[in-house]
Amino acid sequence: MTRGPATPFPPPKERRRLRESAALTQPQLATQVGVAPGTVRAWESGRTTPRGRKREAYAKLLKTLAEEEAAQAQAQAPEQEPKPEAEPQPQPELEPQPQPQPVAAPGPTALTPAQAFDALYAFGAPALVRQTFLLTGRREQARESVERAFQAAWERWPEVARDRDPVGWVRATAYEYALSPWQRFRPRHRHPEPPPADPGDRTLLNTLLRLPARHRRTLVLYDGVGLDLPETAAETEASTPAAANRLLHAREAVAARLPALADPQVLHRRLAELASNERLRAAEPPAVRRGGERRARLRTRAAIAFTVALIGTTALTVRTAPTHYEPPVSPGQAVRGVPHRVAPGALSDEELELRQKLRDQVQDGPERLLPRPE
Repeated sequence: MTRGPATPFPPPKERRRLRESAALTQPQLATQVGVAPGTVRAWESGRTTPRGRKREAYAKLLKTLAEEEAAQAQAQAPEQEPKPEAEPQPQPELEPQPQPQPVAAPGPTALTPAQAFDALYAFGAPALVRQTFLLTGRREQARESVERAFQAAWERWPEVARDRDPVGWVRATAYEYALSPWQRFRPRHRHPEPPPADPGDRTLLNTLLRLPARHRRTLVLYDGVGLDLPETAAETEASTPAAANRLLHAREAVAARLPALADPQVLHRRLAELASNERLRAAEPPAVRRGGERRARLRTRAAIAFTVALIGTTALTVRTAPTHYEPPVSPGQAVRGVPHRVAPGALSDEELELRQKLRDQVQDGPERLLPRPE
């Protein structure tokens, strides 16, 4: 998935401070950026991160507010009047003093892999759990999907740390695990979870769960997370026209059952409210890292055990296999219709007479038999 370079902008608390110092409300800032007020609220709380063209517009606006604040602070600072230069007084000659060496300012401390992972988890896990809940409608499954995704990210941390969008990498992995067809065979699905307490939230969640998995994922990414259409298509591994088609069908299905949500801005706000109203929790980063390492060790041991068993079976087969072919011995069967073999003994008179006739015949063969009258 190829993305352009991200535009830097301040952390969530600094964004809110810049907006308040400029005497702007969230609806006013949302109008200037071209988004809903709930989107600005989510950006300033850190639940979501702006992406695409919205990110560029938001970053430019924050940069302008920061420049205006700096200019205003500079204008309010009192100007220092230059003091008249005093005539130089003769100083007694002293021995030269050693000049103090400049002390280098300490540079930024590099984070360890564990600290960087913990920071990424603390920033993205709560929002990802809420987003995954919109896909599955199950709280524990959403939490487990996000934890498995972060465990996979910890196993491939050198690759994920260099990715342009680590949160997007984890989000795609969590969505794939949450929407896997094998989830329906787990015993957890036999016991339904309690629905949301609010009737409106319950109706909206049931409407989302009735959508096909691909349409539901596209709707959550575009109208819930705030990705633009090309990024949504890239994350769902579809073409841009296909992603647009799924989005239109999903919106039509939601509007058919809930006409008040036909407006995309209202739908975006309701999705954010539905995800925020649920009490969803995420495990601590060290526990997730330890769980990923434990699963990796178990898989490694299982692979080693399987390899040893395969080698042992092969060696046993080679040791006990015959070196030449031995045809199997057929079991004995009784044969009927063949007379028993008679042991040799003394000849009877008739047999003696027959033997004498045979000996008396000509060697060329017996004489021609002719019919004779008796």
